[in-house]
Amino acid sequence: MTPAIDLLKKARAEFRVHSYTHDPKSASYGLEAAEKLGLPPEQVYKTLLASTEKGELLVAVVPVAGSLDLKALASAAGVKKADMADLGVAQRSTGYLVGGISPLGQKKRLRTFIDESARTFPSIFVSAGRRGLEVELAAQVLAEHTRASFAAIGR
Repeated sequence: MTPAIDLLKKARAEFRVHSYTHDPKSASYGLEAAEKLGLPPEQVYKTLLASTEKGELLVAVVPVAGSLDLKALASAAGVKKADMADLGVAQRSTGYLVGGISPLGQKKRLRTFIDESARTFPSIFVSAGRRGLEVELAAQVLAEHTRASFAAIGR
């Protein structure tokens, strides 16, 4: 499978895997997942990497229906500034390809922040580590296995 699914299986966490046929021409990986799985985009979350002024990488998990508020992320992380990380850096650091970056099972454990809206759903969907593969789990389960904090980081 993927490192994300392996981590959840090893931890005996409660989760479900959902797959769909990924269209390489799709403009938005996250919105494609919501559409193909018949889910509200507010319940499907994307994993983004940001870089602080000191070069620390941060993981942000926000709804695919919105965007990441970099100022709010910086505030939640206690840093002055955060910018979107370079795609190559994000891929090397996580071990996943863009469009399939999972917050789970990354090569390096990075500080992770989940938008607080995730707590309003019984379960959320995040990438399982490959385009066309999503994992459904409770936001609290995701937070436990990524050591994440909840914060208002989405717009």
